[in-house]
Amino acid sequence: NEISGFEALVRWNHPIRGRVPPDQFIPLAEETGLIVQIGEWVLRRACAEAKTWPADLKIAVNVSPMQFRNKNLVSTVMSALAASGLPSNRLELEITEALLLQNSDATLKMLHQLRDFGVRISMDDFGTGYSSLGYILKFPFDKIKIDQSFVRSLIASPQSIGIIRAVVQLGHSFGMTTTAEGVETQAQLDQMRSEGCGEVQGYFYAKPMPASEIAQLLSSFHNRFKAVA
Repeated sequence: NEISGFEALVRWNHPIRGRVPPDQFIPLAEETGLIVQIGEWVLRRACAEAKTWPADLKIAVNVSPMQFRNKNLVSTVMSALAASGLPSNRLELEITEALLLQNSDATLKMLHQLRDFGVRISMDDFGTGYSSLGYILKFPFDKIKIDQSFVRSLIASPQSIGIIRAVVQLGHSFGMTTTAEGVETQAQLDQMRSEGCGEVQGYFYAKPMPASEIAQLLSSFHNRFKAVA
């Protein structure tokens, strides 16, 4: 019943095409290499924004495999934290299995460097790849995020709850936080809570919004649950 943080999302407001969704322009940015500059900009903006929030809130930023090919990634992260004044333990970098499939040794070295600095590392879309289990043995993730496809298919595919239950228990055994993505209804929230998920995220709490609206969300959320208590 508390907001623990936010995930930074990027949207392209094009003067002619209107709002271009990330599934259209991010692949193009990765193909052209522009994702490195975009990723650095997002990281700096996210850290600066999070510094204005209450000290117990974290900011999660997705990192592309292309960014890990840049040897300056660790120094870029440290620079963004230093420039913003945000403590490193309030930054969470989200990676996907696709990253670990590429140049695993070099990637793991960079992940360990970031974690040694106090930055939290989470695996996004856990359960959708074929070797996710092996990776949590190679690297001590702080968090694993249960892909929204399992949450949304609870009614049509009840066996999904078995996968969610297994992932939550796996997280507990490794001391990792588990976050269920795509929670949109009270029923889904209740189910995730009963399974022991440490966190949830999704439209049930809030849709993507400009950073300028976060202060109002925090205030209304606090008042809402204070009234319930």
